[in-house]
Amino acid sequence: MALDKPQWRELFSEVVTSGLCTGCAACVVACPHPVLDYETANGVYKPFHLDIDGGPEDCTHGQKGCTMCTRACPRFRNWESEIDTHRFARERTEDEVYGIGDVLLARASDVTLVEAGQDGGFVSALLIYALENDVIDAALVSGLEGDGSTWRAEPRVVRTRDEVLATAGSRYTYSANLLAYPEAAEGGAERIALVGMGCMASAPGAMQTRKAGKIARRLSLTIGLLCSKTFDDAIFEGLFEAKYDIKRADIKKMNIKGVFQIWTTDGAFHEVPLKEAHAFTREGCKLCPDFAAEHADISTGGIGAFGDWTLVIVRTDQGRQLMDALKAANLIETRPGDDDPGAVALLHKLAQVSRKRWPADATPGPRRIPLTSS
Repeated sequence: MALDKPQWRELFSEVVTSGLCTGCAACVVACPHPVLDYETANGVYKPFHLDIDGGPEDCTHGQKGCTMCTRACPRFRNWESEIDTHRFARERTEDEVYGIGDVLLARASDVTLVEAGQDGGFVSALLIYALENDVIDAALVSGLEGDGSTWRAEPRVVRTRDEVLATAGSRYTYSANLLAYPEAAEGGAERIALVGMGCMASAPGAMQTRKAGKIARRLSLTIGLLCSKTFDDAIFEGLFEAKYDIKRADIKKMNIKGVFQIWTTDGAFHEVPLKEAHAFTREGCKLCPDFAAEHADISTGGIGAFGDWTLVIVRTDQGRQLMDALKAANLIETRPGDDDPGAVALLHKLAQVSRKRWPADATPGPRRIPLTSS
């Protein structure tokens, strides 16, 4: 960290109001004082400082030396190099456009998990194993509010197989899963897994790199989700219902495979071109450079030719140990990433596209790595 002890004042100007803020909420949950909150109304998804103790742009605790918010932020200053070096003992090389790690394909052996989950049920299998084998005490995930009919995503804590299955599947609107951390910690969890896109997956590494206290220690496993973008909640009425007469309450499942795939409760299947959804891109995604959840222990995504297999990037020793344990227990099947060269090529392409989003004047940052046109 810089000698000037950067605090909320610097975070507000350099990240929150500059367009770099992804809305991950790491600063909110790391703040040791009741002065930061989180806005979700009207698609904002950003932290804000209460109009006390310094006002919205400054913090009296920061003036006295508190730097926890900047320690937690995975987009503050030299975040990528700092986290790379801490997590992997080196920075990525020029050809590691999706980060450091080994690519393979995996899926759950239990057909129940395959059917309940997304793209092979691998993440569900991993979470259930970790919870049932004393690896973690709880996991921070997203779920759907109420009975699910509103399709509004919200942060959840899961501790059991049934809770994992109840929150399985993908939502393409945003959920700042870190906001569930206080509930997990208050419930006694000391080893907490975080499941989230790249914007969230870098937060534990940022906290650990910058020594952000107990929260850095408790976030002991990170499962990343490959992500090009998420969408504002307005997409349901503004596009799905307005143009395709698909109402929120009628949606059973969603996926993205080059198009928005939507299954409805009446058994129908719909496809919505992704280009029609671009207007509903969440603001916090527009400058995000991380498609591949580069700082997770294990990154996962449903890209490629095999719809019932998950593309997996194993990045850390902890990730490798978990993969070995899952295979030894016959809980997952794996195959080489080269079995689906199209998926690996798409991983490269989408990671490269995302990295180009990082502004040239935001220094230093991901654009420092030369990008090819391949």
